[in-house]
Amino acid sequence: MKNSATWPADLDRSAVDADEYEPILSAEPSTGELELAERASLRRVSGLSTELADITEVEYRRLRLERVVLVGVWTDGDATHAEASLAELARLAETAGSQVLEGLVQRRDRPDPSTYVGSGKVRELRDVVTSTGADTVICDGELSPGQLRQLEEKLKVKVIDRTALILDIFAQHARSKEGKAQVELAQLQYFLPRLRGWGEAMSRQAGGRAGGATGGVGTRGPGETKLETDRRRIHKRISKLRKELTAMRTVRGTKRSRREANEVPSVAIAGYTNAGKSSLLNALTGAGVLVEDALFATLDPTTRRAETPDGRPYTLTDTVGFVRHLPHQLVEAFRSTLEEVSGADLLVHVVDGSEPAPQGQVTAVREVLAEIADEHGTSMPPELLVINKTDAVDATRIAELRRLLPDAVFASAHSGAGIQELRSIIAERLPRPEVFVTALVPYTRGDLVARVHSEGEVVVEEHTPDGTRISAKVRPELANALQQFASVDSE
Repeated sequence: MKNSATWPADLDRSAVDADEYEPILSAEPSTGELELAERASLRRVSGLSTELADITEVEYRRLRLERVVLVGVWTDGDATHAEASLAELARLAETAGSQVLEGLVQRRDRPDPSTYVGSGKVRELRDVVTSTGADTVICDGELSPGQLRQLEEKLKVKVIDRTALILDIFAQHARSKEGKAQVELAQLQYFLPRLRGWGEAMSRQAGGRAGGATGGVGTRGPGETKLETDRRRIHKRISKLRKELTAMRTVRGTKRSRREANEVPSVAIAGYTNAGKSSLLNALTGAGVLVEDALFATLDPTTRRAETPDGRPYTLTDTVGFVRHLPHQLVEAFRSTLEEVSGADLLVHVVDGSEPAPQGQVTAVREVLAEIADEHGTSMPPELLVINKTDAVDATRIAELRRLLPDAVFASAHSGAGIQELRSIIAERLPRPEVFVTALVPYTRGDLVARVHSEGEVVVEEHTPDGTRISAKVRPELANALQQFASVDSE
């Protein structure tokens, strides 16, 4: 892909080898300022047009899909990073049900505070929108209310940003009552500062001299009053949703406390969206949860029981996926769900092995988790990095990933490769019973012997005329229950 501002006018782009024509702007200026031509360029990102797999879908999808043009501002990093971000935006747009027509990226030191891409580029973008017949423009960043208004006025089509797009996907995929409430809360927090109650449909209230200056009688409308009414309603709804989520959080906390009281170890599965977390949960537990090759297919956490190879029980929880620049509203709204991660004994961090740049995804997930831990004043549990989808990459790529992520476990939830090894490693990382006890349990208390087998590690077991003599490692709560029959020593 080349910088359109640096191509000679009489040079055919398709006939030029990329290695023979290197843009003069590929290197960062030593002074820290951007070159003029690179600053002014609006680069077309190739390969982002949505392809129809079946020609019979054309008429149906033409009715169903919005036709969108993507635009991003490249402020730091290299061109590969900028194009990867826009490619991810294209996948998000397609997940939301849109047809991607074009992808454009511009190099600037910072987004334009008025129109995001600058007034000159807005005119070029309008020409692209007109020529492609697009009805929506999606910006790869979060737009301020002013930027959003300016772009819509100049482009004459709907404009949304990355945050609104992700919120729309979450709204489509939320299924449980808690998930729907979390998404609605995030949407209301996002749209509250972007309310517009005047313009073509409504005029602002004016009175006295202001009223006379703006047209006098007949021009003073209820626009601002309607705007304030909307704001009050939204604030009231936000307050109600927060109360509902607090109650749901209490229920979730009660269930978690019950598991902790029973001293069942917990494992949380986290990772980038579409990394295969739900597939891995199914492979480890046979849970049968929804698996879909789509971004943010899982919004509602799922907890299932599992056992280690030596018979110790533990729980596995599938959590919502992450993405680069995850909107703050979503982090806030899904905080109660993400607390499942901070309260776990082990964090299984799933990475998509077929992703071209997995390190960026790992960093994005860790940043969000660190933010949650800092706000709660807690620390994240030990992390086990798992490279999933190894069946989709060749041996060379696996060797490269082993070099980049030497501590990772390699597995494939689809083919089952490496799943047994993963089970064994999870068992090794889980906390073990720490109290050694030897007890002569009467046959009338077979329930205690059963608990020792299910919750502890039996070392020696012998059946005698007086009862079952058992030596095992158990947790403190079970050791207290056995104390009347046992002599307990801590190791």
